[in-house]
Amino acid sequence: MKIRFSILLSLAATIAFAQKKQFDITGAVGSYEGSLSAMYTYAWQLGTKKKFELGVGARVTSYIGQNQYYITAPAKLTSGSTGPLVIFKENIAANIDTFLIQSPQVNALNAAIHLGYQINSRLAIGFNIDAIGLSIGTEKSGSYINGVFGQQEHAKPTLFNLLLISDNDLGTLNSELFLKYQWKETWGVKGGLQFLFTEYTTHTNVQQVPEPNNRFRDKSLLFAFGVYKNL
Repeated sequence: MKIRFSILLSLAATIAFAQKKQFDITGAVGSYEGSLSAMYTYAWQLGTKKKFELGVGARVTSYIGQNQYYITAPAKLTSGSTGPLVIFKENIAANIDTFLIQSPQVNALNAAIHLGYQINSRLAIGFNIDAIGLSIGTEKSGSYINGVFGQQEHAKPTLFNLLLISDNDLGTLNSELFLKYQWKETWGVKGGLQFLFTEYTTHTNVQQVPEPNNRFRDKSLLFAFGVYKNL
């Protein structure tokens, strides 16, 4: 009994020692669009050498753009399917309409998932992705475009965010693939790619074919750079 208790204590001490907390601020830019995000990460360092990281976190993302074309969002319209293999389906061009917003601006607060690998004492690679949360932003006027026809409509950021699979996703979700370099004991820099979904919901179902729809999404691939601090 004493031996088992000692083993449990040793295991608990190992787990406690292998925990890592980090805060980072990241800016990302693309073509007439950009984002600023702040993220807190709580990760467990796994493996005998503690090189692998698995963690959770919370992230605030603020996105701004100019003349961005949002397209039909629901997977059942874009690919005709909602199953787990939807990521491999090709888009059905005839089902996709466009909603042009001159100055989109979305703010999202999401819980996130973190994966990482420590290459050496200074270099690490990682990936994170938002899982669930909420978005807010001011109402915007946009142009719904279907072929040569268009109409003005108002829209707001989709309130609820949820990570599912590909176009099954809901709302605004941020993800990053990055390389980190630690130049001091607690400070470092990071750089990589940011893949950001932002989504607006129009007041009415402006799209009617092949079925009524009021959700439109923009998929942004951005170059990201940031700083982080180990806590």
